[in-house]
Amino acid sequence: MGITRRLLFVSCLALGIPALAMGAANPGAPAPDFSLAARDGGKVSLADLKGQVVMINFWATWCGPCRQEMPLLAQLQTKYEPLGFTMLGVNVEPDSAAAVAWLKGTPVTFPILFDTDSAVAGRFGVEGMPSTVFVDRKGQVRYVHRGYKPGDEARYADMIRSLVKE
Repeated sequence: MGITRRLLFVSCLALGIPALAMGAANPGAPAPDFSLAARDGGKVSLADLKGQVVMINFWATWCGPCRQEMPLLAQLQTKYEPLGFTMLGVNVEPDSAAAVAWLKGTPVTFPILFDTDSAVAGRFGVEGMPSTVFVDRKGQVRYVHRGYKPGDEARYADMIRSLVKE
């Protein structure tokens, strides 16, 4: 994605204005593969997680609802990991330093990945923060959830339980 489109995309997200979808992760379609740098210094690839139920949460530190749901996502990871579930947090900020600093006060055990040019977010059709995509064990997008309000974590848990039973 060119610098102009990336700045427009990130600016729209920062202002809470839906950006034009530059791609889409539609339910029933294969999830776009990606490989991103992780907070622990390694890389995580979606293809390496085939066989797992994967919840990909796109977030940013300037997003209040993102900050609110992060501890709840950590609880979901802890509860459902033994059933073949993996949570991925994908930070979309151009400079990952803010995310690293913020996470020091909000410890999470799931991988935090850095999409500094929002290329992966664009491929998934992310239009606002937070955005969450559920991928089944076969690598197919099954659910897409935009935004967060208290209580959404119960919907997430229902989706996870449904997918891990398959």
